[in-house]
Amino acid sequence: MKQYDYIVVGAGLFGSVFAQCAKEKGKKVLVTDKRNHIGGNVYTEKINGINVHRYGAHIFHTNDKKVMDYISRFADFNRFTNSPVANYKGEIYSLPFNMYTFNKMWGVSTPEEAAQIIAEQKKEISAEPQNLEEQAISLVGRDIYEKLIKGYTEKQWGRSCRSLPAFIIRRLPVRFTYDNNYFNALYQGIPVGGYTNMIEKLLDGIEVILGCDYLENKNEFALLADKIIFTGPIDSYFDYCEGALEYRSLKFETQELDIPNFQGNAAVNYTDSETPFTRIIEHKWFEFGKDENGNDLPTTVISREYSSEWKPGDEPYYPVNDEKNTALYQKYRALADKENGVIFGGRLGSYKYYDMDQVIAEALKLAEKEL
Repeated sequence: MKQYDYIVVGAGLFGSVFAQCAKEKGKKVLVTDKRNHIGGNVYTEKINGINVHRYGAHIFHTNDKKVMDYISRFADFNRFTNSPVANYKGEIYSLPFNMYTFNKMWGVSTPEEAAQIIAEQKKEISAEPQNLEEQAISLVGRDIYEKLIKGYTEKQWGRSCRSLPAFIIRRLPVRFTYDNNYFNALYQGIPVGGYTNMIEKLLDGIEVILGCDYLENKNEFALLADKIIFTGPIDSYFDYCEGALEYRSLKFETQELDIPNFQGNAAVNYTDSETPFTRIIEHKWFEFGKDENGNDLPTTVISREYSSEWKPGDEPYYPVNDEKNTALYQKYRALADKENGVIFGGRLGSYKYYDMDQVIAEALKLAEKEL
């Protein structure tokens, strides 16, 4: 009889949801994480009363009532609505692309005028788009592409838009209304008190070991549990035997500022190619600039976000799901299918970019199948 039914590797959202479901079903669970904190990339830390999103902005949104009902057991969500703005060389534009954007770009005031300009500019691409640049122009025209897509996308991916595949930008929200809500989701918000607080509630009563690299102690852990839920990078589990999968990584430059308001919005994207960072996050606005007692916060915290090519030792964020990497992942997937007693899940275990609600849905699906 082994000590645990499951060892969950990774205390992020996927691992924490699965662990909670397993505990609820009476299973004995151990959660490990090589970081010194729970929460994975949704981890928030309090600085001067502000819940700072340590690994970039995380805004929860979903149309899935089952997911919302589940996660609402562990957090109350505020009414934050994601309405980012774009800064192009000092010109401010509304995102997603809507009537405010078109008015600023062309001085138009009716949907018909805006639609006519976009339709005219889209004619530039007459054949099937072969790359991201052609795809973007075929959706929104040259002006919006040049000012609001090109520089930002090339910084984000570290590649020319002409060399990026068209599918990355297959859908662009274009609205002929004055609607600044970026996500077209039924439910949207930020957990009151921060994401770390939510993860703590998910892991309540579950044994957690932090600062522990499972892969360095794989054989010892195998003796402790019948099954392993592995949420780390799938290629690292197999010691990169087929080669390393590619990711984009992020670096954050965080500053505490002794002023009440730096940019007036939670997220401002810098869409020109000259500015080295992709965006600035001002964390206090995720919770409307108030502390937990509803008082105005006198200072602020900002994070500049820089995109970079992943290398060993960096945090992997965005899988590069091009043909080469997809083929490589399939080799690892075949190895994973033969691995007895190990289940791979989550963003890194699946080499797939998931929104948070998709991560929760996948963890719940696995729990239903397993438990």
